[in-house]
Amino acid sequence: MNAEQIRTILKDTFNAVAGLYDDPALRFFPASARHLAELLELRGDERVLDVATGTGHAALELAARLPRGRATGVDFSAGMLAQARQKAAARGIHNVEFAEMDMQALGFNDGQFDAAICAFGIFFVEDMETTLAHVADKVKPGGTVAICNFQKDYFFPLRKLLTDRLAAYGVPLPPQTWERIATEAGCRALFEKAGLRNVRVESRNMGYFLADENAWWNVVWNAGFRRMVSQLAPADLERFRQEHLREVAALTTQAGLWLDVGVLFTVGTKT
Repeated sequence: MNAEQIRTILKDTFNAVAGLYDDPALRFFPASARHLAELLELRGDERVLDVATGTGHAALELAARLPRGRATGVDFSAGMLAQARQKAAARGIHNVEFAEMDMQALGFNDGQFDAAICAFGIFFVEDMETTLAHVADKVKPGGTVAICNFQKDYFFPLRKLLTDRLAAYGVPLPPQTWERIATEAGCRALFEKAGLRNVRVESRNMGYFLADENAWWNVVWNAGFRRMVSQLAPADLERFRQEHLREVAALTTQAGLWLDVGVLFTVGTKT
């Protein structure tokens, strides 16, 4: 499968899940966006770019911190952007704009922004170094570039139960490009190869208890995992879901079902 085929599958997946992407079971997304925005230490008058904005978690968080500035969110999913615009309108946020755009071909002038961020997005491309350098080009010298991404054991053991059972059904794992930056060393190397300096990496667990196994299925079905699960035939999908949720239910405690969400936050300076 070539890069364009993968891009098409990803775009179709995120268009399909757009209306459910803000499910409470996925609340690590807005929580991580909030922390990513904090790390920028904004004055309030900057122009900030949010790449692969999804439903606008980070862009809207940034806009709230920019009373004299402006946030711009871009994504290649029209469905995701529609949700982001609806949220901005509902919250009365006017200093944010959203544009349909691929992060590998940003239509902005170099040095147009004071800072740029990418939350859980950079690992979807094979050439992360070139893509991050392209994003950094849109930032003024001395500006900040920041990303967040999953650590190696994120969602463990639930993710392993999911992928092992999918493998038993003959569904292969897609390219695991994210693993290259699933460690502090990987994140640091990515930023340095992209020409960024003063790199710092912070590890933080953004996990929480889900109510039960059905909430875990919301995580699976309403985000990127749908890309794999949807490869099952309808009859197999329901059987798979029941089998998988039975083994997940066995892990539930009185407190609920723990969703471990290890996240790495990386910040660097544009030279």
